[in-house]
Amino acid sequence: MQTETFTAEQDFSRLDVCIHTHFPDMTRSAVKKVIEDGNVSLCGKVCKKAGEKVKAGSVIIVDIPPAKELSLAPSDTPIDIIYQDADIAVVNKPQGMVVHPAPGAYDDTLVNALLGKLDSLSGINGVIRPGIVHRLDKDTSGLLVIAKNDAAHVNLQKQIAEKSARRIYLALLEGRVEKDEGTLDTFLDRSSSDRKKYAVSRTGRRAVTHFKVVERFHGYTLVQFELETGRTHQIRVHAKFMGHPVVGDFTYGHGDKKFGLKGQLLHASRLILTHPTTGERMEFSAPLPDYFYRVLHSLKPLQ
Repeated sequence: MQTETFTAEQDFSRLDVCIHTHFPDMTRSAVKKVIEDGNVSLCGKVCKKAGEKVKAGSVIIVDIPPAKELSLAPSDTPIDIIYQDADIAVVNKPQGMVVHPAPGAYDDTLVNALLGKLDSLSGINGVIRPGIVHRLDKDTSGLLVIAKNDAAHVNLQKQIAEKSARRIYLALLEGRVEKDEGTLDTFLDRSSSDRKKYAVSRTGRRAVTHFKVVERFHGYTLVQFELETGRTHQIRVHAKFMGHPVVGDFTYGHGDKKFGLKGQLLHASRLILTHPTTGERMEFSAPLPDYFYRVLHSLKPLQ
C-alpha cells in the first residue's frame, strides 16, 4: 500500500476532483474507487464520499493500493546516465520515453530502464515511481535527478520545495517574443474544454516560470525557461499563454509538421542541486538533441 499526504491549496467542490488534481496520472474511476473503499482521510477522518467538499488547507491522506496490473520488470532499454554515486543518479531522458508506468504506458518507461541499470532506487513513491523525484512529459527531453535511497529522496524533494534546486530548460517558441525576459505568475487548472489539458485560470495551483530570450529567428524565438514551481505541463501552458506555443507541441500548439517533429522542442538542459550527503553544490548539463539542433540550424537568425 502506497500512502501519500498532501494539503489542499484551494477550495474544491468535490473530494475526487481534489485528489485527481494532485494525482493527474490516476483515472477518475480509480480515484472514486480509492475513496469508496475507505482509503482516503480528510482532516483526520475517513471519507467515503467522492462529492465531499474540500476547504483550502485541508490535510488529505490517500492510501493507494498496489496496481497489480502493472509489471515493473527491469528492462535493457539504453538510457544516458551522466552521473551516478551511492545516493543519486542524473539521467538525460530522450523524447518519447514515459517517466513511470501509468495507464496506456506500462512498459519501456524510464523506471523500467532504471531498474535494469541502477543497483538501488528509493521507495518513497512506492512500486510505481521508485526513485522519481520530479518528472518530465513524455515528449520533453533532458535532465532528471533520481534518488537511490529514501534519505536522498527526502533531501531532494525539500530542495525542490524550497527552490534551492534549479531546473532550466530551452524551448523553441513560435513567433517573435518581444520581451527579452520576464516572469509568468499565474494559476493553472484543468481545462474546462479538455480535462487532459491544463490552462491558465483564476483558480488552481500557482505556477511561476521565469523566461529569458536566447536568440530570435525569423518566425521563431529560442527561450530559456526556469521553473520556480513544477506544475504539470507548466512551461508548455505558459508558452501558449504568452501567445507563443512551443514548436512541435501537438497539445498546446500547432504541431508544426513542417519540421517533421514527433513532439515539442522543449529540453531540460541544466540541473543545479546540492548533493544530499556531501553538501556539494553540483551542476549538470545536457546538450540539445540532434533533432532540436537540426531545426535551429535551418532557421535564419534576426540581425
